Amino acid sequence: MLSYDSTVTLNGQSPSSPTNISAARASLSSSPKATRQPVPALSNGNVPNGVVANGAQANGQQAPGEHHIWLVTGPAGCGKSTVAKYLAASLNLPYIEGDEYHPKANVEKMSNGIPLTDADRWDWLTALREESLRHINAGNSGVVLTCSALKRKYRDVIRVAPYFSPNLHLHFIYLHAPEEVLLRRVSQRPNHFMPASMVHSQLDILEPPTVEETDVLSVDVARPIDEVMAEALDKVLQTMDKVRQ
Repeated sequence: MLSYDSTVTLNGQSPSSPTNISAARASLSSSPKATRQPVPALSNGNVPNGVVANGAQANGQQAPGEHHIWLVTGPAGCGKSTVAKYLAASLNLPYIEGDEYHPKANVEKMSNGIPLTDADRWDWLTALREESLRHINAGNSGVVLTCSALKRKYRDVIRVAPYFSPNLHLHFIYLHAPEEVLLRRVSQRPNHFMPASMVHSQLDILEPPTVEETDVLSVDVARPIDEVMAEALDKVLQTMDKVRQ
């Protein structure tokens, strides 16, 4: 099990500092490499199909030699899965649902309203990191995944991924909203293992990304989902364009 207090190594090497990607905040450049796409309205909660950013090839390649991990993060009820699936479809990239990688013991604890501890999360975070790298090594130019990553040290576990891959860029897409919005959305989700009571416990331990975490794109999700998806995709395309420059 990974201990956060110990030195993180990969392939026997101990990196000195993570590779941070500055989030582009300016307007998207006029370059044809990336173009904002109109956001189609959702029907019955379905994720739109066939929406591909200009320049993305059929195999998910956005730019030769450049690879991206897009980690959609935030507390329960913020819409991680909805936004991540939309981005994966828009960019033609594989999608990883982080909840599916929780061990059975974690799922049982959360189903019973018992908050996870740091120790419960280390192996889960490592599994998500390694699964993301597996998709990259399989020839995909990127991957989109979901993970609550509530604390900075949780995010730092994932940040190990690009340490020894100079063309691999990691980005967090942090979704946030007031507690009452999150509670309402979680209470309306059918057949999900996490009860609404878990929202408060997640917010209790939440460490919102600071300005020092320059690989984070923040999106306010207390708005209609079409607006949220449009902003998330816009910021992703801006960031991709910035990396190409």
